[in-house]
Parts: sequence; structure tokens; C-alpha cells
Amino acid sequence: MTTDTLPRVFAALADPTRLDMVARLAAGDATASELAEPYRMSLQAVYKHLRVLEGAGLVSRPPGPQPRPVRLEAGALDLMDTWIERHRRRLEARHRRLDAVLAEMEGDDDGDGHRGRPGPAGDPDGP
Repeated sequence: MTTDTLPRVFAALADPTRLDMVARLAAGDATASELAEPYRMSLQAVYKHLRVLEGAGLVSRPPGPQPRPVRLEAGALDLMDTWIERHRRRLEARHRRLDAVLAEMEGDDDGDGHRGRPGPAGDPDGP
């Protein structure tokens, strides 16, 4: 897969019909006619969607006469998963650092309402 694959994958999945087709293909291979059944569009329009999905590496169709099964390709999904997980880990690390800073700030509160500053001796309210 090339460096421009990921943007093409996300762009292909931005269309609700293509996203639905991919979800349906996760359950098993289907022909273009089978994929067209729930949509109010021509078979030609379904083929246009399939070309976009093929161009993004999300589906494949073996060469040969029609009807040909459309197959979901895991490689593009793996690429998306890797990208999402990398950014999820970065975000979680950022949240852990923020939690640590907040916990440290809460730890500075010595219970008398003053952050780390003791009041004068004998004065429970401090300065």
C-alpha cells in the first residue's frame, strides 16, 4: 500500500453508501447485484461506488465474466486500524500526563485551603 492509500480509504468510506457496502461485505462476499438490492440506484451507480472502493484497496473483484463476487480486503482495514491505534495511544498518553499534573496539584492542597503554604503558627486560617 502506498502513502496515499490511507486518505483514499477514509475518503471512500466518507460516503454513507460505500460505508454500508463495506459493512455488508464484512459478513461475506456479494455480487454487485446483491450489493445493489437495498439501494435506490442503478447497477451502474453501484459499479461507480465499487470502483472507488477498489481504488482505495478496500474491495477486490476477481477477473472474469459477470457476476463476479466482491470481496472485502483486510489490508486497508489493517492500515486504518494501525493509524487509529497510533493516535489513540498518543491521546491516552496525553491524558495520563494531564491526570498526573492534576493529581500533583491536588496533592499540594494540604487540607486547609492553602496550596502548600502553611499559615502562621497558631493561626488556623493563615494570612
